[in-house]
Amino acid sequence: MSGKDSAGQGLVARRGYRWKSLSAALAVIVVAVGIRLAWKTVTAEADVAGAAAAPSAAQASRTASTAAPAQKPEAVTGVPVGPAPQNRILAVVNNEPITREELGKECLKRYGSEVLESVVNKYLIMQECQRRGVTVTEEEVNAEVERMATRFGMPVATWLKLLKEERGIKPEQYKKDIIWPTLALRKLAGNRMTVSEAELRKEFESRYGPAVKARLIVVSDREKAEKIRGQAVQDPERFGELAKDHSEDTASAGLKGLIQPIRMHVGDPRIEAEAFRLQPGEISNVLPVGNQFVILKCEERIPAVKVRFEDVRGELEELARDARLREVAQEVFRELQQKARVENVWNNPEKRAQMPDTAALINGRAIRLADLAEMCIDRHGEEVLEGTISRKLLEQECRKRNITVTPQDIQGEIERAARQNLPLKPDGTPNVEKWIELITQQQGITEEIYRLDAVWPTVALKKLAGGTAVVAAEDLQKAFEANYGPRVRCRAILLNNLRRAQQVWEKLRANPSEEYFGDLAEQYSMDATTRALRGEIAPIQKHGGQPMLEQEAFSLKPGEISGIVQVGPEAYVILYCLGQTKPIDVTLEEVRDELIADLQEKKLRLAMADYYEKLRTNATIDNYLAGTTQSPPRSGPQTAASAAPAAAVR
Repeated sequence: MSGKDSAGQGLVARRGYRWKSLSAALAVIVVAVGIRLAWKTVTAEADVAGAAAAPSAAQASRTASTAAPAQKPEAVTGVPVGPAPQNRILAVVNNEPITREELGKECLKRYGSEVLESVVNKYLIMQECQRRGVTVTEEEVNAEVERMATRFGMPVATWLKLLKEERGIKPEQYKKDIIWPTLALRKLAGNRMTVSEAELRKEFESRYGPAVKARLIVVSDREKAEKIRGQAVQDPERFGELAKDHSEDTASAGLKGLIQPIRMHVGDPRIEAEAFRLQPGEISNVLPVGNQFVILKCEERIPAVKVRFEDVRGELEELARDARLREVAQEVFRELQQKARVENVWNNPEKRAQMPDTAALINGRAIRLADLAEMCIDRHGEEVLEGTISRKLLEQECRKRNITVTPQDIQGEIERAARQNLPLKPDGTPNVEKWIELITQQQGITEEIYRLDAVWPTVALKKLAGGTAVVAAEDLQKAFEANYGPRVRCRAILLNNLRRAQQVWEKLRANPSEEYFGDLAEQYSMDATTRALRGEIAPIQKHGGQPMLEQEAFSLKPGEISGIVQVGPEAYVILYCLGQTKPIDVTLEEVRDELIADLQEKKLRLAMADYYEKLRTNATIDNYLAGTTQSPPRSGPQTAASAAPAAAVR
């Protein structure tokens, strides 16, 4: 009903900072195809540069077995650090300063291990380049940046701006931490970078070969998987409902198990082999994958794209070289790590106590903790400072109103989140351990950061906003209709240009069939998921936050096409109605208490967000790192406390 929720949902958030809701509801975002692909490439090349994924420097390196050296180790040279500290005070919040030292500590908590790993890896590359006389020039770096920008059809300046705004990667960071190591590894790899004809053929088959449109169910228990498969074999048409009710893969469960088409040489070979063995309508065997079990249903066999191998050979060579580089980079790193003696002090509490000023030792030479802090500030300082400012505002307001957040409050909020999102333990208590494991794995954060950045602000704002929300009868009825009423099954085409939307709509009016709608969704939809799924989306419910879209959807009859619905700035949707789902057989009285509790929680979170926005608006904030300043409006607004009293929560 309320969906997955965490102790951080609906809170103080600034772009990129980890105070964000840890499981916020997903929204449909229309993005250009090339940009979507660009993100994959940046991530892939960043993995090459860091090569920390498998194995990590900390895991694969040989830790010195002897005690820490008595003499102070020589500092590592050649590893770039952040800018030399110039201003000790980086921000002032209502006359209370945030110092560089304070920000450095906050950055280290959140990014110390990640940045240290990349620094160690880069140092190993630099050291090997020096040993073998390999150089990467500034001209080569700039040429590679230009190649990447050209690959995605944009000028270099636009590409770098896009990386900074959308990925938080500064131009200099992109060049020195992603492009330089990539080029260095490419040179160190030497003839291992040669791509064979067989690899080109595999790349061709994965991109242009046949595919299988399929649905999927994922569960963690073998016995349960076999039982679900038996039900699916008896009635294959129920597979989508079984996926919706039982699949633990939440991304596909909402789409009744529908996933992007399975292609060869892309994912798990066992899944690919099983998918291509199936004919439309057939159900796979239960496939063990890791610690989970997968069931597939073949919906359709998609034929190969009609394109000649020689016509795309150049493109394939580039893609194959990139894939080859990722593979070879891991080999090179393993070799470098086996030769090196890396001692990770930062991640070892005992060693950190012995060497408080040292982050790591590489062949006996030290990376200083102060330098690591500066590198963290250089890469992540602006986003972490925004979060630190937000916390400072809440701390100030709590002191002003004599409100204290206790460890018991923190634990209680975590228990609430666990109770709401996971099944209870056999003894009826919330499964806190499982919840913390799940949320930290999903977000890639530690339990400490989860408590600091998500739970603490939630508790603080709940106490500040206060009150118990009143749930009106109208709200209760809407919630009942949204959660238990009928929904409209649709296909959708998402476009970011009105003229293009009009052209597509004209095509559909001339041929309003479901098959043709799917073809146009595959061709024109600007959202990668709907494009891959031929326009199929999760059923549209009432009162879901898009009133115009909902009104249009519920007015359609099966087989009808909607008009062009604007759902945002430069965002347009065309729907094809497949029919409505049946309402769930339950009365309002049976679920009244559950609905009221959910609505009260949502209203409280809205009040919390409103309280914080007023608190922020009325603050005096000088952010010297970002170069911004703000003062309260001159009209003399109320304080946050008076503007959002407890009794006003509705």
